[in-house]
Amino acid sequence: MDGKRIDGKVMQSFQRSFVEVQTILDQNRILIHEINQNQERRAPVDLSRNVGLIRELNDNIWRVVDLYSGLSSSFSSSGDASPELVPSAATPRPTGKRLRLG
Repeated sequence: MDGKRIDGKVMQSFQRSFVEVQTILDQNRILIHEINQNQERRAPVDLSRNVGLIRELNDNIWRVVDLYSGLSSSFSSSGDASPELVPSAATPRPTGKRLRLG
């Protein structure tokens, strides 16, 4: 296969992933703004809504991590015949518990 065509495919994949990352980051900005407003109002209904918003924010952050992981893998293997930018299903997910050191 032609090296220029492979490079073009890699660049298209990078571009798609970067657009997706930017879209997610824009969504996160909106979520953070709403979370902050709810926190300032201190109304019980708004504070309980923040639980779902924070979960959505956390899920979005992990989507970005997956996308960057895929970009990193694709970049390091860009010499291969068919690089793919599919986020790894093996990417570890948080358990919801914080690790304590020491």
